Amino acid sequence: MSADDAEPRVPRQRVVRTGRRRVSLTPAPGTHPEPASADDDADATASGSSSESGPNDARMRQDVPPHY
Repeated sequence: MSADDAEPRVPRQRVVRTGRRRVSLTPAPGTHPEPASADDDADATASGSSSESGPNDARMRQDVPPHY
């Protein structure tokens, strides 16, 4: 395969050295580098779990695994 036959290059994440043995990835194209806020995650989990409750929910919350 020659260089003329190659498909156009798509931008990719780059590996950046941050120390002697550490590296990090640059943000992927089309994304933003900031993580999602904790408020967004809390709203999604709170609305889903509070509306559904089963007959064993209270018991399951009190049970402790035997290795504790």
